[in-house]
Amino acid sequence: MTVKSMTGFAREAGATGPNQWAWEIKSVNGRGLEVRMRTPPGLDAAGEEARQIIMRGLSRGQCQLTLSLTRAAGAARVRINRDVLAGLIEDLARVPRPEGLGPATLDGLLAIRGVVEIDEESGGEAFDEALKRDLVAGAARLVAALQVSRAAEGAALDSVLARQLDEIGRLVEAADSSAGRQPEAVKARLASQVATLLEASQALDPGRLHQEAALLASRADIREELDRLRSHLDAARALLAEEAAVGRRLDFLAQEFGRETNTLCSKANDVALSRIGLELKAVVEQFREQVANIE
Repeated sequence: MTVKSMTGFAREAGATGPNQWAWEIKSVNGRGLEVRMRTPPGLDAAGEEARQIIMRGLSRGQCQLTLSLTRAAGAARVRINRDVLAGLIEDLARVPRPEGLGPATLDGLLAIRGVVEIDEESGGEAFDEALKRDLVAGAARLVAALQVSRAAEGAALDSVLARQLDEIGRLVEAADSSAGRQPEAVKARLASQVATLLEASQALDPGRLHQEAALLASRADIREELDRLRSHLDAARALLAEEAAVGRRLDFLAQEFGRETNTLCSKANDVALSRIGLELKAVVEQFREQVANIE
């Protein structure tokens, strides 16, 4: 199973009688599912059914749905109003023609408003229902095509996320095996810090010194952070294998990755470990950015 992106585009076109129509939809990242719609006047019902199809088919993303409708060439019928034309000819025959003015021509008469009429075809209620059925069926195909587009984008994201998780895992193991975490190195740093405390005050209470030493040791210990990072890695890989929308849960895990990495960096008092921590932060941030695209 590959994850699905929230980014995609689809177009579905068709014709019903003299009408040519086309649906277009594009989707981008969003915290929830939002559908904005533009339809020609009189097609609100078809648009609302299309919206419901989208709401059932998707989980997240901001979608812009547009329907365009045009009348095919030749759908209009040209008709000469013979009564108006005959009336004009009769009236002109009774009107004296000024000297130098030629008789009226047919093309001149046809140019007079009302002589030539253009009748738009109308199929009535049955045609309107057929158009609505075709538009709703087209919207269903449109959403299916958008899902394919988002799945293709998600497949690319899936491989990117897998590589990033592998890199996070590599850095976690590198931090765990870092020379700065070895018992001898920790002991040496702790001894140096205790010596500094003793130099600051020879009268330091032994009990207090023990407490300070324990606190220093606990601040240097990153085992819990490493364990939690490994646990988050397992959870993220399991989510990527699920047959469901996992974007929100992956986003939460990305935040947890960041929290544990920040704590690890703040505890690192070794140059090599600090370098690993900063590299880990960079990969976690890249992971978070990619997760923001997932449905």
